[in-house]
Parts: sequence; C-alpha cells; structure tokens
Amino acid sequence: MAIRTAIDQHWAASAAGDQDAEHAIYHDDAVCEYPQSGEVIHGRKNLQALRSHHPGKPSGFKVRRVTGDGALWVTEYTIDYQGKLAYTVSIMTFRDGKVAHETQYFADPFDAPSWRAEWVERE
Repeated sequence: MAIRTAIDQHWAASAAGDQDAEHAIYHDDAVCEYPQSGEVIHGRKNLQALRSHHPGKPSGFKVRRVTGDGALWVTEYTIDYQGKLAYTVSIMTFRDGKVAHETQYFADPFDAPSWRAEWVERE
C-alpha cells in the first residue's frame, strides 16, 4: 500500500503542478523513457527540469486507472494540453519504494470507425 499511496500522491501533485512533490517519487538515478520520440531522460533532476520547462503546460489531468503489485505499476491517464487530449500510459518499476524506471506512452484520440458500432458502446 505504501507504493500505491506514493503513486496517488505523485499523480495528485502532477495534476496540481507541484513539481517538487511530483518528482519526490523518483530515485535520483531514475530513468524515464519516451519510446515514441526515442528520448531517454537520466536522473530525477533532469526529468523534473524537462517537465518544468514544458512550453504548453497541461490544463487538465485525469487518472483513469492504476494497477500493479510489488515493483511493477501501470497508470492510465489523460492529459489536456489546452483542449487537446493525450491518452497516456505510465509503466513504473520501483526499487526500495521509489521509481527506478518509467516508460511513458502518449496517444492522440481518434474517431471510432462506423463499422464497429454494433459491437461497442461509447463513453
């Protein structure tokens, strides 16, 4: 439960724009990967600096689901960048109660094709 509490505090701080509290969850030597852009961020300080200098700071943030156990946790959430949603997945690996490695995937929304309508329901 300590890790789940830390994750909840991390996402709440991220949504509130509290950079120090948001990054308290990471080890100093944490690694964060953005596979879609090919970027790898080494160290909590670099990760916090990168996020602190984002030119289009998020205007909204919503956690959809957090699942995990032991050292591996996954969070699905949306980020609102001034009206444009990014559907995001964060995969965190913990060591000694802090994040040692995180991989984040970002996806744009898309219109559902009409041919699937009879088998799906819309949110």
